This record gives sequence, structure tokens and C-alpha cells, in this order.
Amino acid sequence: MPTSRADVETPLDLTALFKALSNPMRVQILDWLKDPGSFPPQLEPAEEVGVCLKHIQARAGVSQSTASQYLAVLQEAGLVTSRRIGPWTHFARDEAVISRFAEQVRTSL
Repeated sequence: MPTSRADVETPLDLTALFKALSNPMRVQILDWLKDPGSFPPQLEPAEEVGVCLKHIQARAGVSQSTASQYLAVLQEAGLVTSRRIGPWTHFARDEAVISRFAEQVRTSL
């Protein structure tokens, strides 16, 4: 399982997180990933391994490269983790980072 960026004791980069959240589709993707079971079935349960990129792409109605770019930004900010299973990449929210982000915003702004 990928290491969460929330494991690090240093403060999160709020600027990078807000930048990642500045795009409405990226925010929508994070919202969709709250309920991985709402996506079509896949070989491995989405609740365990994350949602396959192809399902996120289909729901968003965008090309694979556009969906990949959205998720790359979210991953770079630490808001999602990825996991390769065969040729497929699956994405899940990093709830620890999201919780830390919310707490840091609450206490510092």
C-alpha cells in the first residue's frame, strides 16, 4: 500500500493543495471517489484497491489523457494515491491527507 503523505509531520503545502482544488472537475473526482462502490464493477473491489482510471474517465466524459492529467495533479498534491494492477491504474482518496488539510485550514486560516 502506498505511503500516505499524511505520515509526514511537516505542515502540508496549502498552496499546492488549493491549486489542485482550483479545478471543478478535480474537485468532482475527489467527491466521486468518496464512494468507490458507485463505479462499475472491476476485477478487484474498488473499496480495496481504488477506482480504475477508465471508470473515472468514463464518468467525467473526458479523454484518457485528460483524466490522467487531473489525477496526476491530485496525486502530486497528495490528495489521492494510485496503485497499479496489471495494465490498469487505480485511484483512491488519501483520507489522512484530506483530514490533515481540513484541520490545517481550520487552524491556520
